[in-house]
Amino acid sequence: MIASIKREIFLRKDELSVNALSSLYFGGGTPSLLTVDELQSLTDEVLKYFSFNSNIEITLEANPDDLNENFLKALSGTNINRLSIGTQSFFDEDLKMMNRAHNASEAESSIKRAQDFGFENISIDLIYGSPTSNFEGWKSNLRKTIELQVPHVSSYALTVEPKTALNQWIAQKKIAAPEESEQNREFYYLSGFLKEHGFDHYEISNFGKPGFYSQHNSGYWKYQEYLGVGPSAHSYNGKNQRSWNLANNKKYIDLLQQNKLANETEILLEKDQFNEMLMIGLRTSWGVDLDALKRKFSPEFFGFLNDEIQPKLQEGILVIEDGHLKIPEKHWFLADGIASDLFMV
Repeated sequence: MIASIKREIFLRKDELSVNALSSLYFGGGTPSLLTVDELQSLTDEVLKYFSFNSNIEITLEANPDDLNENFLKALSGTNINRLSIGTQSFFDEDLKMMNRAHNASEAESSIKRAQDFGFENISIDLIYGSPTSNFEGWKSNLRKTIELQVPHVSSYALTVEPKTALNQWIAQKKIAAPEESEQNREFYYLSGFLKEHGFDHYEISNFGKPGFYSQHNSGYWKYQEYLGVGPSAHSYNGKNQRSWNLANNKKYIDLLQQNKLANETEILLEKDQFNEMLMIGLRTSWGVDLDALKRKFSPEFFGFLNDEIQPKLQEGILVIEDGHLKIPEKHWFLADGIASDLFMV
């Protein structure tokens, strides 16, 4: 697989308009299952065709149970400088319900070990609104986060996907379904609590201390180009084209062995670009740059938006600040619905 990913990097080296990268992200699935030598080998391959900015952010997604002492010791000798750890919770009951391989003790100890090996730029994932948790448990999770001095948190409401064990347990009434009102309560407590402890709530699901925002994900939210390699990876050219690689590992490898790309491409219509820019921008603290939107799209789109936002501006669920259209934070839990009301159909 590593050889195939290297081949894809070579075949796609001219797709980005920049030569110096500001971020590199090892994500999707569990990249921490790769050896450190394999991770370094992929980084070296990227460096054959691109340079790195002096302040590049290189992130590795990892599960707590993968971050043992030997792995972290070796990883600390690479240029990977940020860890995104799939903690989810510091309670065993929650982790068992989510079918996680690690336990609460490993969730905590993996963070401490990473810090011991010099990793300061750490993000953890936390899930709220779990039926196995309660409000006091959620507050305890957040207190533990502060105690561990983690500078970035990505936090999401528990969702019930079809054909999962959780969905089956809920159908069998073995476990209660998540309650939206409780998730709403925990979301706003999360936001207030982390802000009290020096975090900025800069995207609906993301909180960072100054200097610790995710550079990589911020690129997505600011509608910048990105290149994704490996099975299932997605890419965007910053204009009107998206592509995604095949999820089937065998097909992916077979095609690349023939020097053929294993991806599919979609050309986005202007209305799709418009809708997506609104959806993404309104999830962030900086909002949608109205001048940029006006320059990018036909006059009819800006006129349509200007008409549609007036009632919401009067209601206070949208505001315009410094030329940016934003949703006030108190309405962020409903942001996707607010944005979709503004879509061009």
